Amino acid sequence: MTASQDHSHGPARLARFLVAPAAAAAIGVLSPALAQTGTPASSAAQTSSSSSSSSSMPAAVVQTLPKPQPQEEPPPDRSADPNKPIISDSDFNAALPALTDTDTAAAPATQPRQPLAPVTTPDDPELGAALSPLDGYDVQAVQNTGPAPAVPPQIDYHISVDGLAEIGQYERFRALSALHAAKGKAANIAMIRARANEDQALALRLMKSAGYFDGTVSATIATPAQDSQPVEVTITAVPGKPYKLGLIAVDAQPTLPADLIRANLPLRPGDIIVADQVLAAEANVSLVLPEQGYPFAKVEGRDIALDAKTFVGDYTLKVDTGNRSKFGGFTTDGKLAFNAKHVAVLKRFETGDLYDSRKVDDLRQALISTGLFRTVSVEPVRTGKIDADGNETVDLAVHQQAGPSRTLSAEGGYSTGEGLTISGTWTSRNLFPPEGALIVSSALGTQEQSLGVTFRRSNDGERDRTLSFGASGAHTVYKSYEAFTSGFTGSVARVSTPIWQKVWTWSYGAELLNSRERATVPGTTLSQFETYYLANIPLSLGYDRSDDLLNPSKGYRLSAQGGPQFSLSGAGASSLRAVFDASYYYPLNSRTVIAARARIGSLLGGSVATIAPSRRLYAGGGGSVRGFAYQALGPLDATGRPTGGTSLFEASVEARYRLGDLGIVPFIDMGQVYASDLPNLSNLRVGVGVGARLYTNFGPIRLDVATPLIRQANDPLIALYVGIGQAF
Repeated sequence: MTASQDHSHGPARLARFLVAPAAAAAIGVLSPALAQTGTPASSAAQTSSSSSSSSSMPAAVVQTLPKPQPQEEPPPDRSADPNKPIISDSDFNAALPALTDTDTAAAPATQPRQPLAPVTTPDDPELGAALSPLDGYDVQAVQNTGPAPAVPPQIDYHISVDGLAEIGQYERFRALSALHAAKGKAANIAMIRARANEDQALALRLMKSAGYFDGTVSATIATPAQDSQPVEVTITAVPGKPYKLGLIAVDAQPTLPADLIRANLPLRPGDIIVADQVLAAEANVSLVLPEQGYPFAKVEGRDIALDAKTFVGDYTLKVDTGNRSKFGGFTTDGKLAFNAKHVAVLKRFETGDLYDSRKVDDLRQALISTGLFRTVSVEPVRTGKIDADGNETVDLAVHQQAGPSRTLSAEGGYSTGEGLTISGTWTSRNLFPPEGALIVSSALGTQEQSLGVTFRRSNDGERDRTLSFGASGAHTVYKSYEAFTSGFTGSVARVSTPIWQKVWTWSYGAELLNSRERATVPGTTLSQFETYYLANIPLSLGYDRSDDLLNPSKGYRLSAQGGPQFSLSGAGASSLRAVFDASYYYPLNSRTVIAARARIGSLLGGSVATIAPSRRLYAGGGGSVRGFAYQALGPLDATGRPTGGTSLFEASVEARYRLGDLGIVPFIDMGQVYASDLPNLSNLRVGVGVGARLYTNFGPIRLDVATPLIRQANDPLIALYVGIGQAF
C-alpha cells in the first residue's frame, strides 16, 4: 500500500512580506516569516503569495443551541408517507420505543413501573465473625513463570530525499529532519506518517530560505511486501525556479556619508534571495552604523515584493538611524571601584570625537581587565544637546558593581635547574584608589628564598601605564653562584598582558642593590664572598607584530633589553648590558607553524672576573637552550661549575603541529656563552627534543623533553621543562 501527501505552493504574481528575524534565525530560513503581507496588491491581476499550501480549509464554527423543552404532542401520522423526515424533537422522541428497567420488550405507555424487590441474604453466623490475623497464614510470593510481556514490534524504515541536494539544502535538511533523528526506527506507521509530515514542512521552509518560493513537497510511504523489509519513505521536493533580487532600496533618514547604509548592505541585484545572506547583510548594517556615529540606529524591518512572472523580488530595508552623535562626558553609578575621572583615563578617544561603538567596547574591556568589578557595563545616553552640524552629544553611563579586591594565591613547581619552589602572594588591588595595589610575595625553595613588598598603580594617569616601587630580599643558590641580595626598585612600564597585546612595549626604571655573592674565579679553585653595591638603570623596548601573546602562529617580534650597570663601591666594575631578541612565526597550513628565534647579548666594559656573578650572562634551560641544565653553558671553573660570561648566542627552530586541543612540537636549540665582549659562535652546544602541548582557553600548557646532541661529562641525560605558553 502506498500513502502519498502533497504540500504545494502555487506561484504568486506579487506578494509583499516582512521577515521576522528571530524566527528566521532559529531555523535559518527567510520564510514562512517572509509570508506576512505588507501592502495590498497593486492591481486586480495580482494575487498574494502563500507560504504553506495551495489551499486552506475554513475553520469550523460550533454553536451551542438552547436545550428544547419537552412538549406533549401526539405522535405524527406517518401512514400516509412513511418516508417523511422527522422535523422536530417530539417527532424524533416519538419514533423511538421506550426502554424499561425489567424487560427489553415493548410495553404499553400507560403501564406503571414495578419497584424492584429487595435483595436478601441468608443468615450466616460466619459472616459476622472477626477476621483471622494475617500472620496466621503462610503467605508465599507469587512466582511469575509465564512468558515475558510481549514487546511491541518495531518498524524499520528507509528514507530517500529527492530535490534538495541540487539546491544545497540536503545536509541542512538531514540535520533537522524528524525522520533522520529517529535513525530509521518507529513504533508504527502512524508515527512514520507524522514524522514525514514534519519533514515535508521542513523541506518547504528550507526551499523558501534558499529563494525557491514556488516549490512543492510530497511524501510517499510504501509498505513492503514482506515484514522483514523496511518501509520506504520518500520525500520529493520540486524547487521550481529561484527568485532573485531586483531593485534594492533603503528607507532611512539622511546619513553622512550619504551612501553609508547602502554601501554596507552587501546585497546585489541578480542575487538569489537567500535568507542567511539577507539576514547577514542587515546584521552588517546594524553593526556598522554605531561604528560610524549612529549609536541608536535600529533596523526596523524589510519589505520584499515578489513578481511570479519575472521571478524577481524588489527589496526595501527600513532603518531608523537616530541622530549622528559625538562623545561627551561620563557618568557612573552603583557600588563604585573608582570614579568617573579615572574611567576617563581608560578611554582611547577624546571628547568631541565621532561616536564609535568599537571604542566603547574597548573601554568596557579595559574596565573588566582591572579585576575590580563583579559586573560593569557601559551604555550611551542621550543629552539632547545638538550642535550646529546637527550632531548630538552622547554621554557614556558606566554602571559599576565593585567586587572583592583582595586575593591570596600560592603555587609550587620543580625544575631540574632550579629545584623545588613554593611561592605565595597576597594582593590588595585597590588599597590606594584608583587601582593602587599593595603586593606581598614570598618564595621558599631549595635554591631560592625571598620576600618582597611592592606598590603598583595600574593605568597611572594614562591608559596601560604602570608605576611600581618595591623592596625585596633574597637568597639564591645556583651551581654558578650563591648570593644574598637586598634592594629597592622603581619602574614605569607599558607591557603586554594576555588581555591586551600591544604593538609597542617599553619600560624604564632604577635599581639600588646590595649583594653579597660568592663564585669561583675562572681558572682557579678560589671561592669567596664579595660585597657589591650596584646602581642599575634597566631599559627595554619591544615591537610585536605576532597574532597572539601566548600562542603566536604568524608574524614576528623584536625586543632589546639592557642598560648601564654602575658599581658604586666595593668589588665589581661598571658595564653596559645589551640583549637583543628576534622571533618569527610562519604558518605552513592550518595545523602546522614553523617558529624560529635568535638571541645575542653582550656586557661591555667589564670582564668575568670583575662583574658581579648575578649580573653576568648565562644560557641553558627551558627558556634558553633546552637539553641542558639551568645556566649550565659557557666557561667552567676548575671544578666543572659554570661561571657565566660576557656575551652569548642562542637560536631555536621548532615545528608546532596541532590537532584539536593537543599538539606535538619537535625542536632543535643551540647556544653558547663566551668570555669575550662579543659572541664568536664557536663551540655551539645543540639540544634536540620533542614537546607536547595541551591547548586551553588561556594558552597552551607546555611539556618539553630534550637531550644534548653531543653529551659531555656534566650534561644531563634528559631534561624536562613545564610551563604555560610556547617556549618563545
